[in-house]
Amino acid sequence: NGGGMNGSSTMMDFLEEPLPGVGTYEDFNTIDWVREKSRDRDRHREITSRSKESTWALIHSVSDAFSGWLLMLLIGLLAGSLAGLIDISAHWMTDLKEGVCLIGFWFNHEHCCWKSNTNFEDRDQCPEWQSWSQLLLGHGEGAFAYILNYFMYVLWALLFSLLAVLLVKGFAPYACGSGIPEIKTILSGFIIRGYLGKWTLIVKTITLVLAVSSGLSLGKEGPLVHVACCCGNILCHLFTKYRKNEAKRREVLSAAAAAGVSVAFGAPIGGVLFSLEEVSYYFPLKTLWRSFFAALVAAFTLRSINPFGNSRLVLFYVEFHMPWHLLELVPFILLGIFGGLWGAFFIRSNIAWCRRRKTTKLGKYPVLEVFVVTAITAILAFPNEYTRMSTSELISELFNDCGILDSSKLCEYVNDFNSTKGDDLPDRAAGPGVYTAMWQLALALVMKLFITIFTFGMKVPSGLFIPSMAVGAIAGRLLGVAMEQLAFYHHDWAIFSGWCSQGADCITPGLYAMVGAAACLGGVTRMTVSLVVIMFELTGGLEYIVPLMAAAMTSKWVADAIGREGIYDAHIRLNGYPFLEAKEEFSHKTLAMDVMRPRRSDPPLTVITQDSMTVEDVEAVVNETTVYPVMVSRESQRLVGFVLRRDLVISIENARKKQDGIVSTSVIYFTDHAPPLPPSSPSMLKLRSILDLSPFTVTDQTPMEIVVDIFRKLGLRQCLVTHNGKLLGIITKKDVLKHIAQLANQDPDSILFN
Repeated sequence: NGGGMNGSSTMMDFLEEPLPGVGTYEDFNTIDWVREKSRDRDRHREITSRSKESTWALIHSVSDAFSGWLLMLLIGLLAGSLAGLIDISAHWMTDLKEGVCLIGFWFNHEHCCWKSNTNFEDRDQCPEWQSWSQLLLGHGEGAFAYILNYFMYVLWALLFSLLAVLLVKGFAPYACGSGIPEIKTILSGFIIRGYLGKWTLIVKTITLVLAVSSGLSLGKEGPLVHVACCCGNILCHLFTKYRKNEAKRREVLSAAAAAGVSVAFGAPIGGVLFSLEEVSYYFPLKTLWRSFFAALVAAFTLRSINPFGNSRLVLFYVEFHMPWHLLELVPFILLGIFGGLWGAFFIRSNIAWCRRRKTTKLGKYPVLEVFVVTAITAILAFPNEYTRMSTSELISELFNDCGILDSSKLCEYVNDFNSTKGDDLPDRAAGPGVYTAMWQLALALVMKLFITIFTFGMKVPSGLFIPSMAVGAIAGRLLGVAMEQLAFYHHDWAIFSGWCSQGADCITPGLYAMVGAAACLGGVTRMTVSLVVIMFELTGGLEYIVPLMAAAMTSKWVADAIGREGIYDAHIRLNGYPFLEAKEEFSHKTLAMDVMRPRRSDPPLTVITQDSMTVEDVEAVVNETTVYPVMVSRESQRLVGFVLRRDLVISIENARKKQDGIVSTSVIYFTDHAPPLPPSSPSMLKLRSILDLSPFTVTDQTPMEIVVDIFRKLGLRQCLVTHNGKLLGIITKKDVLKHIAQLANQDPDSILFN
């Protein structure tokens, strides 16, 4: 390869072969949505054109079109199966803290007593199930038996939580937390390698069971979304079009997120709406139907695996016997105000605690933190039966409408069955059990209000849906019982006289608990439509959509008045992820020239010429930035396109290894034809295949309002700034986010990634 032209012709053949790594992205970087969608369109056009040439090509075209639905089926089956495994294991290990089944240690308390001959009132005290004091001491009464049960409860809780944090710390650091903030960022185009990998899936599945069973104030619903997205990401590798295209993969992950919510709550429709409203960045119509299909498959898979657990068709089935009255909207709105205030308080407190954890020595000792929080939680939880039981059981009991056969303290009213018709019980005076339950619930509310702040964000899997719902359900039940007793003793007041006569069943405390749960969850997450649909699917209460919507909207308005961010957006900003919120309006009057780099006082922008720089010249500037505009020449400043640093480095390294004659003085050119050089020159390197010839450009006078809209709606990674056709600078997604943070009086350096 002595001559330049011979070398260039050989190099052209070499570069027509696809290089491994070219067109991919570095870790903690944003994908180029426009480039990914363009690649997919080119691939689809090629398959369509080839399908007319042969039968085999036609079959390949049909299988390519069907592969998306097959992938949704596999995601639904895998996510539902794992959710069933988690559900069954968590129920068993939660009950293990209190006792063991004699006929089979693998049975939880409920399953152990299924075949027992005990009567209905004593169904939870069957002889087949024994507490630890009964097993070790032979009896369950007395102070020593109570202390032993207390000790075993705390011991199992500490064992489960410590095992969870050690597994996370040692094998999969990404398995901690909820996962929804990171998934929301990934779906917007960000790359976090390993976050949705197989090790994260395995460790999160195991540690989620341990964390929930420990009794910490957390739920498994958010982490189940992470688990489902891990399933989707891993299964994407079975199909070429999803494995090699980051934009197509994110369509799959949006559907997987819907499947995750579906298995968490038994809410396929709500899961799709949650994915659309809360986490997805790009959600075309076909993804909507595929998401619904994946969510349905996941829900029915879970139901078939665990048909008798909390994974029934609805999670908290309710059957209220009286409709709500229009005047009850006032206490429902009060619950919405409480939910909004709690949401804003929780977000500020939790973010402050997490920031302290990151900036002080506290963050260096995650195992100690988990140990201390678990110990405090278990010690405070055991004496109170409403904090000792699992949070899902607590919510189910709070949603319950008292019937004749109910033996709960919440249903210990002064009985008067003279006016009873079927299961409809009139409003009655509260008995001693109700007053005891109210005090216990008030203490449980205070505990959960504060302990959840310190629990969410620890180095164990931790969801926020169920703890938030528990806070609201407790507050709602307390208000509901108060309203019920007010109506009973003062039914002649003007507010009750028109619709609540003496002896009538007017107030349903369980409905207040349901509305309170929706209000607090909405205040923390700022969900609206998807929240109401999830609550409807959770409970099966279609006629209560108006109270739920009133509470959800009120909580969102109140929380938004205090702080605009929901908990997931707040954690995204805390971690410095480059997430550009599509719902926020940009109303400032700044221009592209105010944001672009370089600024007036900075050195000029690093550029590459199209046919005059050597390998040595390019390697000298390759670490200065991530994007390199390609110019005709330094004198003309006329833009040809741009290349990415990763593609440039990989191409040069491959050429040095596999192409003879490429040395430091070899000229790199991005044109169709090699430039004229002396015959004695070394082989030239043609890199036109990695050049993006259609860069997005704006002028320096373009309002930033338009630039921000372009970045949001097209998913841009960067755009170039010109003046009279000449290149001035570049604006990246990170620059836009820093500018928005600066205008909002936030620290622009908190944006860590591009």
